[in-house]
Amino acid sequence: MTAGRFKVGFQYLHIVFSVSAGFSELRLRQRADVTGSFRIYVDVIACEQQYDYSYDARCDVWSLGITAIELADGDPPLAEMHPVKRALLPHNWKCLIKDFEARPSVTHLLEHPFIKQAHGKDVALRQQLAVLIQEQQEIGCKAKTKHERINTRKTLIIESCPDDDLVNLEFLDEETIICHLQKRYDELQVYTYVGDILIALNPFQNLSIYSPQFSKLYHGVKRADNPPHIFATADAAYQGMVTFCKDQCIIISGESGAGKTESAHLIVQHLTFLGKANNRSLREKILQVNPLVEAFGNACTAINDNSSRFGKYLEMKFTPTGAVIGAKISEYLLEKSRVIKQAVGEKNFHIFYYIYAGLYHQDKLKPYRLPEGTPPRYIDSENCKVMQDIVSGKLYKEQFDAIQECFRNIGFTEEEVNSVYRILSAILNTGNIEFAAITSQHQTDKSEVPNSEALESAASLLSIGPEELQEALTSQCVVTRGETIIRTNTVDKAVDVRDAMSKALYGRLFSWIVNRINSLLQPDMNICAAESCMNVGILDIFGFENFKKNSFEQLCINIANEQIQFYFNQHIFALEQMEYQSEGVDASLVEYEDNRPILDMFLQKPMGLLSLLDEESRFPQATDQTLVDKFEDNLRCKYFWIPKRVELCFGIQHYAGKVMYDVNGFLEKNRDTLPADIVVVLRTSENKLLQQLFSSPLTKTGNLATSRARVTAASRSLPPQLGSGRTKVDTMEMMRHPEETTNMRRQTVASYFRYSLMDLLSKMVVGQPHFVRCIKPNDDRQALRFCKERVMVQLRYTGILETVNIRRQGYSHRILFEEFVNRYYYLAFRAHQMPETSKENAVAILQRAKLEDWVLGKTKVFLKYYHVEQLNLLLREVIARVVVMQAYTKGWLGARRYRKEKEKRSHGAIIIQSAWRGYVARQNLKQTKKEQEEAAVRIQSGKDNFMFSNEVHHIFKCKSVECAMTGCRFRKSRAECVYCCCRHRQYHVGACCCFAWLDQCPHFSSVAGPVMKLQQRTPRRRGQQPKLLNSPEDSLYYNQLNVSSNQIKVLDGEDEYYKLLSTVESIPEEEYATAPHSHPF
Repeated sequence: MTAGRFKVGFQYLHIVFSVSAGFSELRLRQRADVTGSFRIYVDVIACEQQYDYSYDARCDVWSLGITAIELADGDPPLAEMHPVKRALLPHNWKCLIKDFEARPSVTHLLEHPFIKQAHGKDVALRQQLAVLIQEQQEIGCKAKTKHERINTRKTLIIESCPDDDLVNLEFLDEETIICHLQKRYDELQVYTYVGDILIALNPFQNLSIYSPQFSKLYHGVKRADNPPHIFATADAAYQGMVTFCKDQCIIISGESGAGKTESAHLIVQHLTFLGKANNRSLREKILQVNPLVEAFGNACTAINDNSSRFGKYLEMKFTPTGAVIGAKISEYLLEKSRVIKQAVGEKNFHIFYYIYAGLYHQDKLKPYRLPEGTPPRYIDSENCKVMQDIVSGKLYKEQFDAIQECFRNIGFTEEEVNSVYRILSAILNTGNIEFAAITSQHQTDKSEVPNSEALESAASLLSIGPEELQEALTSQCVVTRGETIIRTNTVDKAVDVRDAMSKALYGRLFSWIVNRINSLLQPDMNICAAESCMNVGILDIFGFENFKKNSFEQLCINIANEQIQFYFNQHIFALEQMEYQSEGVDASLVEYEDNRPILDMFLQKPMGLLSLLDEESRFPQATDQTLVDKFEDNLRCKYFWIPKRVELCFGIQHYAGKVMYDVNGFLEKNRDTLPADIVVVLRTSENKLLQQLFSSPLTKTGNLATSRARVTAASRSLPPQLGSGRTKVDTMEMMRHPEETTNMRRQTVASYFRYSLMDLLSKMVVGQPHFVRCIKPNDDRQALRFCKERVMVQLRYTGILETVNIRRQGYSHRILFEEFVNRYYYLAFRAHQMPETSKENAVAILQRAKLEDWVLGKTKVFLKYYHVEQLNLLLREVIARVVVMQAYTKGWLGARRYRKEKEKRSHGAIIIQSAWRGYVARQNLKQTKKEQEEAAVRIQSGKDNFMFSNEVHHIFKCKSVECAMTGCRFRKSRAECVYCCCRHRQYHVGACCCFAWLDQCPHFSSVAGPVMKLQQRTPRRRGQQPKLLNSPEDSLYYNQLNVSSNQIKVLDGEDEYYKLLSTVESIPEEEYATAPHSHPF
């Protein structure tokens, strides 16, 4: 049977390869894509999503190979392995090549000897295939494959691997943990659990385990069902937020270059997938926030090409149902000093290189006053390769295009983006301003700008006057006892002022970008009220650093990492063990390294290191040497020492090891003084964004305040001269209001740093923490290289061994009885029951859930880290059943409601139709009656006229006259004339002469009476029936009406009206001729 199955697979491969090889067009090859029915294969999916490569027929080869094996064996290769582990296998296995670029094309495979032997045998192979299929059918389906049938809809069954969690190791020591991590790292399994804590080793390469298909695997499932993954931590935070209705916090820590920033990206990616916002553009905006902020806040250092030079706390906001509706960024301690100077082998912030390359390739360097030949001083490096990378490299240009797309998608206007580019270009031009000393008769320390090109370029981009800018750089105003004194700056002082302005421009611009992003991504209050929103915070902060030369920036960064480590220790060790003692729980205590004394040395008042630094910074005559002496006199502890025979240096024993700090520039960096002259000049800019940057106040953390006040309102303290165009303003007048410089001198970088730590901790302690510990396997940033010594150091100072012990022995979840019963009573009680929040009911719930190794304290339930997950899954199953029942009930109610509504609508339609038919019938009846009434009126009028003419004929026997009727050419008697006029219904006009004669007739009143009555006839009342034609006169007039309207009616002998007409007395024609005509008309 094995040979038969192999033959089927071989023949299938040959047939499909032959067809696919004939397709030359890309479109046809896409349609020829054949993938195994077991579509979970990650490699095929990842290949289809290779955006950097065009579609290639080699994808089909891979798919066809899997399909052929599946046809033969019933399962694709390695089907029993989890997709994550299968995706991390070595590149080549069996006969299939996993590397997309190394796969052969169909035409290459057709030339392979194994396939070439089948050329020209298509007909014979088809016949053999048909016979083989028939034989297999006769044998039975059970013998076709190893399974009953090919699993087209196979359910993946994964057995939990004990190696995924270090807590499950039988022996716990450093060597065992290191060997275990190395083994997993060699298999590219970079994630490992320590209970509910995730260890992430930086693979230094791209892995195909972060696609949307993997996001589906880590959605609301048990942690042990899948291998460890960063998505599992994000899902745990999301499920905890939805289940407990409580904010969550994911804390990512580790050294610089350990992969914290990339881990933060992946967590945001998975949370947006779980949130499933209805607004697709919102999800795209949130995903593009990190790349945009990191372009301005990250830089290349000696140990990391994308090092975070600021602290970032991203809060993703969700509705109570779990839909993402917005985001907010909090930024801390941007390393502004990097703008003006970088260490050897390091670079400035990414955005400077991106914008320079982008504008260069768009031929827009001239509008932004940037040179084409030599790079600006702020981004120039010692190896002089900056311009070469900008001109020839594609990376910077592609990143610039991506940043422009981020600006556009998030919602920045073109005017705002252009202002950002102008300010960045102005910073680069400001760095090129040089100063020279000039001597005069009275002053020898005055400075000037010998070459005004860079000065004019910077002033033009900042929309200020070059004279004003030069005066602010080369002199300063001091207000003393109401008098303004102008002091000139030396060359060194002017350089410091120039660099201070550049740092202030960049720092405030960065804060404005963050504030603008927050305003564009703030939640819609119409969707969810602010008090009902829930947050998942993600902390991505600069990692611990230890360079060859460490300065004030490294000191602040390492103090921040000390604070994060202290928070980890407190949450994992201290608070847990304190609750053991207070609740009377018998649990073995775990010893750990507490770094609280080091933090006290840094942060306590008034004798802490930062307080001493601020105190020394207030003395104008203080130097870096006096600072070191003050440290030595006041910091008397084992964590601080002064090395011998080394000047301006001190050492600190951090939790991560010993670090030596160079004190050169400490005081100046801590002061970070920005002269008021610069502030006032920049406020006069015609650039609205620049006005806003220097009119809004700074917060206690040193960031730009999000004030809604207009710029004009914030600049009311300016002198009147500043509001009158581009005229030169005297610096003495501008210094009358030095509130800004007074406020800035009061605040130092150390004070900003202290408040930043307080603000960060206040946000972290609100939520339930989830920890991700990033480990750097080597310092050379090489893939698949595991340095045991380097990893061992990181595991020791992060306390991984102690964490494993406390997770194995301790209880990470401590829940009050009341909260526990209210949350999980569905598992043991009916839904309508409200059990008491007692200890007995808590025990009943735990027993019903069949949990083990739990402990009850005095007021709390103590659970292992995996107990809460099990309870949540059970609760989710119960709620799912309730939801199903509710769905059926709501469906039945909806169907019944629909039927009633349908019957009501049908009845209403019948009523409307009935009313309409009645209305139409009444209108038709009304119209018919109206027509009958009009006909009756016309008939009655004709009868009266006929009776009048007949009476006139019998009364008047007079002479004939010439008839006045039109067309009547013979003479008639007056009676005949009147009759003729009445006959043609024109007696009012044609017989006027006759009627004029009748006025003199004594019988006129009796004759003319009917005529007058006809003219004054009142309309017939409604409902009155018209008179019937029951007289010969009516019939005669009826015939006359037909003649006058050119309608001839043929009367037969049986017609009633014809019978009536036969009885009418006609007037003989001879009487007309013999009648006297004595009264002519």
